[in-house]
Amino acid sequence: MQYCFIINNGPGKTANAPKILDEIKALDNLIDFRIYKTTAIRTATEFVADQCRNHPDKEICFIACGGDGTINEVVTGMMRGGTTHKHLAVLAYGSGNDFIKYYPGLNFKNISDLINGTATDIDIMQVNDSSYSINVCNFGFDADVCAKANKLTKKGWHNVYRWGLIHAILFARFNRIDTIVDGEPINRGRRMLLCTLGNNSHIGAEYHCSPRAKNNDGLIEVGYVKATTLVGFLSLMSDYRKGTHLDNPRTAAHFIYRQAKTVEIHCHKPTELCLDGEMLPGQDFKVEIIPGAISFIVPASE
Repeated sequence: MQYCFIINNGPGKTANAPKILDEIKALDNLIDFRIYKTTAIRTATEFVADQCRNHPDKEICFIACGGDGTINEVVTGMMRGGTTHKHLAVLAYGSGNDFIKYYPGLNFKNISDLINGTATDIDIMQVNDSSYSINVCNFGFDADVCAKANKLTKKGWHNVYRWGLIHAILFARFNRIDTIVDGEPINRGRRMLLCTLGNNSHIGAEYHCSPRAKNNDGLIEVGYVKATTLVGFLSLMSDYRKGTHLDNPRTAAHFIYRQAKTVEIHCHKPTELCLDGEMLPGQDFKVEIIPGAISFIVPASE
């Protein structure tokens, strides 16, 4: 098997690159490997898709060296190019790594553990025709925070998530988004705060949004939050952060929880869906679970 290290070399991502390269080069003569450094957003997706198309019979393990955005780019490339004889692995050197929180206690920064890891098939969420999410899709309040933060980053602002949060509190707590879960409308015209579609369990570095999610059960964990007052919103945050919001009767009353195979989203105005931290603009979306879509290398435990 060839190990292909995908290193996020974009702006602000180069600090760990020398360390990663030194660790990889130490493997010379031990494994068959190559290194690809990204040059811009989505270049990893294009590279991985081309490798999958051009080498359909070759066993390759694509190792995403970075955060959730890098993982999403690699996953999207694999899904577009073909996943036969292909594997995904993660070296978590990015600024945000919500995906690996699904695997507590495992070391995602050790190449030896990765090489000696075990391949397991996991599900992927497909959004519309050609976008994908391996971790969590979300829309409404928290997607607005991320979208605003991304725009302010491009303008050179600092503390962008703080400003994004302020913007969402003022303008994104009452969203007109119709949500249909396996054919059942769950809000019927009522306004909503936010909704998460979980294949894995965490978003935003600290929020355990989908505590019952399993990434190999062929189901999406739908966590729909009803519109509420600012006081009501703040009262949810502690349980939402800890992942106890579905078990506490006080907070559970604010949620509509479902397990589903398909979720349709119809927005009353153009918006952005957040896929593993990456933004997808649109007004109508269809999210479907693809069971066992990708072979993922779970690192060996100590």
